[in-house]
Amino acid sequence: MIKLPEPRYNSDVSVEEALLKRRSVRDYTGEPLKLWEVGQLLWAAQGITADWGGRTAPSAGATYPLETYLVVGDVEGLGKGVYKYNPHQHELRRVLDGDKRAELAAAALGQGWVREGAVDIVFTAVYERTTGRYGERGIMYVHMEVGHAAQNVYLQAEALNLGTVVIGAFYDDQVKRVLNLPDDEHPLYIMPVGRRSP
Repeated sequence: MIKLPEPRYNSDVSVEEALLKRRSVRDYTGEPLKLWEVGQLLWAAQGITADWGGRTAPSAGATYPLETYLVVGDVEGLGKGVYKYNPHQHELRRVLDGDKRAELAAAALGQGWVREGAVDIVFTAVYERTTGRYGERGIMYVHMEVGHAAQNVYLQAEALNLGTVVIGAFYDDQVKRVLNLPDDEHPLYIMPVGRRSP
């Protein structure tokens, strides 16, 4: 397990400014990210914000179907590989060794920015956590939730002067294979993150 630096709860960038400047960014400098930046992004995505386990993104009935993976290519102090985020301990667990960005980009119809980001954040879902309570309607709730989490990443990236973009075009089975996902987890979004090109 890799303990992440404690998240920051304030910055010089207001929510309003982050909303105003938020854009999809596909060009990155290739410079590494810092570990605290990665931790901040993951906390924004799914971090714990309440003693009872409430998170940064709302979830229907607090069923929390999302899982968050980090595909690392270039982060200071963190080896290349695939990691799973544990929001309760704010830490990473290594799933696979080696740089998987090129394989993930191939699974995403060859979209180069998936390979060129310093990292890729990948959201997956265990639908049964939500459909078990809400039936088929729960599928829609899961899709709403990943939108909330992705917007959090967008706004946090903006506050950190980083770029990101949501990728929804990919072959599910290939992504599952690249990340070695459990059978009950289904990929929903890929978000490459990197330092913005000038």
